[in-house]
Amino acid sequence: MIRILIALFLILPNVASACEVLTYKSNDYTICEVTLGEDLRLFHSAVGGKLYGGFDQINDSLAHENWRLGFAMNAGMYHPDRTPVGLFTEFGEQKTPLADGGTYGNFGLKPNGVFCFSKQSFAVIETNAFRAAKPYCKFATQSGPMLVIDGALHPRFLIDATTQYIRNGVGVTADGTRAIFVISDNRVTFHEFGSLFRDHFKTPNALYFDGKVSRLYAPDLDRHDTGFPLGVMVGTVIRD
Repeated sequence: MIRILIALFLILPNVASACEVLTYKSNDYTICEVTLGEDLRLFHSAVGGKLYGGFDQINDSLAHENWRLGFAMNAGMYHPDRTPVGLFTEFGEQKTPLADGGTYGNFGLKPNGVFCFSKQSFAVIETNAFRAAKPYCKFATQSGPMLVIDGALHPRFLIDATTQYIRNGVGVTADGTRAIFVISDNRVTFHEFGSLFRDHFKTPNALYFDGKVSRLYAPDLDRHDTGFPLGVMVGTVIRD
């Protein structure tokens, strides 16, 4: 039995996260679900501080150790120099601090929040609650606004809003064992995007990553979005 468990543990990181296309209330989305046991990481800069900026650069770096991305997407807002707007933690080391957000774009549409994860659990936590709890995060990225907060949509999301963008974000299941990453394949409102997490996926908390610049790398779907350099990215790592 012990040998079987060890074998399963060794196999899990080599399984690419399952990505699929979903239509919900006349909008199209691509969904990539990650479970505990998969090797999920955040990426920003290589050793020496050079910005990755894109999925190809991450794959080039991983290839030196015979690893590659299973899936990836951008995971938070950034300043013009691509430094994170708020908290960024990598392998347990805080690179940039938790931020209030001020009036910085959608990040300032409070409440904002943090996507925090380790080998034990995934979590999306509102910023003030995160500041009070001080949870351990092996990786963490702060962004905003929160899409779903304790089962409720962000209070400023209007059902009759007209502003639409390609949007991406993450929701976490109540037991903290699954993280559901979503990018819209057509322009959607905040209300439509948040409702997908609350009503379809039933995630009690979900966090917005970005809009307009949202991109996805999902080789199992033959998808590799490109464009100008990105800041923080999130993705699974598997054996090549």
